[in-house]
Amino acid sequence: MGRPGRAAGHVATLWPGLALATAITLAAFGLRYMPGLAIFSPLILAIIVAVLFNNVVGTPERARPGIAWAMRPVLRAGIVLLGLQLTVQQILSVGVTGLAIVATGLLGTFLFTIWAGRLLKVDAGLTELIAAGTSICGASAVIATNTVTRAHDEDVAYAVACVTAFGSLAMFLYPVLQGPLGLDAPAYGLWAGASIHEVAQVVAASFQGGQAAGDVGTISKLARVVLLGPMVIALGLIAVRRGRADGASAHQPSAPIPWFVFGFLGLIVLNSVVTIPESVKTAGATVTPFLLSVGLAGMGLSMHIGNLRAKGLRPLLLGTLSWLFIAGTTLLLITLLGA
Repeated sequence: MGRPGRAAGHVATLWPGLALATAITLAAFGLRYMPGLAIFSPLILAIIVAVLFNNVVGTPERARPGIAWAMRPVLRAGIVLLGLQLTVQQILSVGVTGLAIVATGLLGTFLFTIWAGRLLKVDAGLTELIAAGTSICGASAVIATNTVTRAHDEDVAYAVACVTAFGSLAMFLYPVLQGPLGLDAPAYGLWAGASIHEVAQVVAASFQGGQAAGDVGTISKLARVVLLGPMVIALGLIAVRRGRADGASAHQPSAPIPWFVFGFLGLIVLNSVVTIPESVKTAGATVTPFLLSVGLAGMGLSMHIGNLRAKGLRPLLLGTLSWLFIAGTTLLLITLLGA
C-alpha cells in the first residue's frame, strides 16, 4: 500500500521543475517563428531562455528535483531517439573516401582541440565539451559528452554557446566560399557535412549549393552523428581508467559508462534491418529535439551568467581554433583526394 503513495510523492516532487523546463521549451519552439530566429535550433533557444529566466526571475528551489530529472533521464531519452534518424545504409552511401574524410576530420579535430586546450590552460572538462561539439554534432554532442566528463553546468552552457556561434557563422560563410574555392556540388556538400557543427546548420548551408550538395551534406553529417556513440563510450572508458590510475578507491566512484548510448546505437541497427513505419520516424523526429530541449532548459535553469563570464576568453579562442581546424582539414582532404 505504501508504494503508490511514494510514487505519487515522487511525481509531486518532480512536476514543478519538469513543468518549468517544458514551458521554456515550448517558448523556444515558438520563438523559431519570429523573424531572424528560424535559423537557430530549439535546443539553442531553450538554453538561452532558461539562462535568462534563471538570472532575471530566478528559479524556485522547489523546482530543483524536476530540473535535475530533465537534465538526466529526459535528456538521455532524446539522445537514444536520435538513432531513429539514421541507418547503416545511409552512412555507407557517402562512399569510402567520404567516410574517411569525415572520420579523419572528426578524430583529428578532437585530438587537436584537446592539445590546444592544454596549451591554452582551459579546464579539461570544458575542453572535451568543445572538442566533442565541434568535431561531432554541436549541442547534442556536448550534452552527451557531459555524461562522462561531469563538467560544471556553466561549462556546458559555454560549450553550447561556442559551437552554436561558430556553426552559425559557418552556415552563412560556406555558401559564399563555394564559388571562390571551386567546389562542385558533391564536394561542397561533403565539406559542409564534414565540418559544420549542427545538423540544422548543415542542411541550411549545404542546400544553398543545390539538391545534390544538400543530399551529400545531410548524409555525411549523419555519418558524423553515428560516431557520437563510440566517442562517448571511449571517453567513458578513458575516464574509468584515469580514475583507477589516480588511485580511486571503492568510496570514490569512477566515471559511469553511458549505457544509454548503446540504446542510440541499437536503434540505428534496428532502423537498418527492420522497416520502421514512417509515422514512427516522423514522431521520433518531432519528440527528439523536444526532449533534448527540455534537458538543455534544465541546464540553463541551473546556470549563472557571472560564472560564464568568469571563464574568460581562452575557451572562446579554443573554440575558434577548433572550428578553423575542422574547416581547413576537411577542405584540404577533399581537395587532395578529389572527393
